[in-house]
Amino acid sequence: MKKNVQIPYELFIDLVYVHLLECDDADIRKRIERGLNAKVESLVAHELYEKYKTAPTEEEREKARLEYLDRRGIHKDFRW
Repeated sequence: MKKNVQIPYELFIDLVYVHLLECDDADIRKRIERGLNAKVESLVAHELYEKYKTAPTEEEREKARLEYLDRRGIHKDFRW
């Protein structure tokens, strides 16, 4: 199954500048790198949350829940 990924408009425009207009600006490349890294982190967090909600066993759900909370930076004292 194919999935679509949405990115911010500004990131899309930066990608167009670099890849289609062949603009070689270091600042734009840094913005693209930060934007893509943020998107990957968001996708991973979403995948972990989805696994936490849909895992077939209690052990898998708990493992995914803890990994999700770790990635989100939730302190161990604030967890349930």
